[in-house]
Formats: sequence, C-alpha cells, structure tokens
Amino acid sequence: MTFMLEKLFKTTPNYALTILRLVLGIVFFAHGSQKMLGWFGGYGFSGTMGFFTQQMHIPAPLAFLAIAAEFFGGLGLILGLLTRVAAFGIAVNMVVAILTVHSQFGLFMNWGGTQKGEGIEYHLLVIAIAAAIIAEGAGALSFDAAVFRLLHHGGEPGTMEQVRTA
Repeated sequence: MTFMLEKLFKTTPNYALTILRLVLGIVFFAHGSQKMLGWFGGYGFSGTMGFFTQQMHIPAPLAFLAIAAEFFGGLGLILGLLTRVAAFGIAVNMVVAILTVHSQFGLFMNWGGTQKGEGIEYHLLVIAIAAAIIAEGAGALSFDAAVFRLLHHGGEPGTMEQVRTA
C-alpha cells in the first residue's frame, strides 16, 4: 500500500511543472467555480446541473463528476495535492468535451466569431499539460512532495534529490 501511495505522490523539484500545474489549476478552478459556486458569471451548481442534464442529456452522476473535476481538480492543482488524480480528471473532462461537442468545429478556436462553435485546440493543450503532470507529478512547492517525503522518510529531513533517487 505504501508503495502505491509513494508512486501517487512522488514528484521532482521541477519549477516548470510547478508553473504548468499552477496555471492549469487557476484556469480550471475559475471554470469550476463558475459551475459549482456561480462565481465569475457562472450559473452555479444547480444551474449547471440543469443545463448538463436537461439540455445536454448528460446523466446526473457524470454531470456531477464533470463539475467536481473542474472545481476540486483546479483546487488540487493549485495546492499540488493529489495532483495526478486532479490532472487526470481534468484531462478526462477535455476528452469528453472534444468527443461530445467540439470536434465538429475543427482545430481552431472561434477567434473571429465566424464559426458556430469552438474547435479543439484549447482542449488539446489542456490534455498535453495534464499528461505531463500525470507523468511527472506536481513539481516543486507542492503538498504531494511533502506527503512523499513523509511516506518515504518518515518525516526525516532530507533533500529532494535524496528522495527522488531513493
């Protein structure tokens, strides 16, 4: 069990990953806050659930998971806590968005307002960033790194390089 937890929390002290994680987390926390709390001009939980279930015909449990993945996934990425799980949830959201809505509009976003919808380029970028985070972990300045140190060293002080190579 400890081995599996170590694999879940293991990361490197990489600041590039930290930047990717924080930016992706901020973007998805904002979108999730629209859906969950009605912040930033969103419709809130009941409005979003109604739209997903009634207009888009998404089953309620899956609609709930989509909202939760954006809100809690964004928060997890910002904190660097359960980062791989958070990034996976966001990546799945983007794959579903591509397959159900956006693929019919091609690659490009609707910058000029000439298409009927948005293409998939944003979604592909999010999936690529999430894949890097899933593969490499949270990066520097994360709760995952602290949890890994506790699991691996029992809280003993040590450098991240020692932890990474152990």
